[in-house]
Amino acid sequence: MFDFDFTFAYPWMLLLLVLIPVIVAGRYFRLFKKDTSIVFSSVSFFEGYRKSIRERLSFLPFALRMLALAFLIIALARPQKFSSGENVYTEGIDIALVLDISGSMLAEDFKPNRLAAAKKITDSFIGGRTSDQIGLVIFSRDAFTQCPLTIDYAVLRNLLKDIKSGMIEDGTAIGNAIANGINRLKDSRAKSKVMILLTDGVNNAGEVNPVTAAEMAKQFGIRVYSIGIGTIGQAPYPFQTPFGIRYQMVPVEIDEPVLRQISGMTGAKYFRATNNKKLEEIYSEIDRLEKTRVEVTSYRSRKELFPLWIYLGLFSVLAEVILSKTYLRRLP
Repeated sequence: MFDFDFTFAYPWMLLLLVLIPVIVAGRYFRLFKKDTSIVFSSVSFFEGYRKSIRERLSFLPFALRMLALAFLIIALARPQKFSSGENVYTEGIDIALVLDISGSMLAEDFKPNRLAAAKKITDSFIGGRTSDQIGLVIFSRDAFTQCPLTIDYAVLRNLLKDIKSGMIEDGTAIGNAIANGINRLKDSRAKSKVMILLTDGVNNAGEVNPVTAAEMAKQFGIRVYSIGIGTIGQAPYPFQTPFGIRYQMVPVEIDEPVLRQISGMTGAKYFRATNNKKLEEIYSEIDRLEKTRVEVTSYRSRKELFPLWIYLGLFSVLAEVILSKTYLRRLP
């Protein structure tokens, strides 16, 4: 953003411009009062007489002299132009959102259920970012990239909205999920690379061990924030029966020690979300911890403009002298 200011170092010098109308008025007053050297009893002699171009331009040398005086007075006031602005530097963050969509995410200890709550709060998190690249990975028995890193948040949010449980065979492959997130981030040139892993279970599928995956993330400088989602104890889970949906209380099993280890190894934090509000607070905290760094440098520079006005004044004086001595020369 730029801003320009025009000012004078010595603005009081501009008061001298008052001299110009005084000189002009004095000149024409003298011309008006000047007695003619020849007296005619009649002006009929001059009827039909048309002034020549030279006569019509006879005022020009005096006008150029006044113009030169005005330019030189402005130059004495030292006109200056100040330009000010801001250089904005942003240090972006690349974020991989890794979301568990296994069947247990349909438990209704969150409203309306864990998956729906996670999608809603994740959507709000995306909406709060401005210049970060964000990708989306979903997993259950295996991991799948729903959206590569992008700054097109509208596309990302639409793809997030389309997620539902059952898109991938059921299971919980935390190691595979982290590995997939690493693939999204490992080639990133961003100064900060972050993975947000949300799950409600224990690793029971996949070829990659979660701790091994965390070691890989550490090697690539990726911080893995892990969130265990689920109430303490048991949670109501909907079962389809011939008589409709019936609810049964099922134990909540989250491998918190492993999730803590994953986050600790990569220089991040582990969180436990037991309800919608707590999950929202966790995302807000991560949002604060991983804000894009913005550096704003203000500057103000000055440029002297008086040389231009001096040149204009000298040009006017030169033009007056040339015209007065040549084409518009007046005989005594």
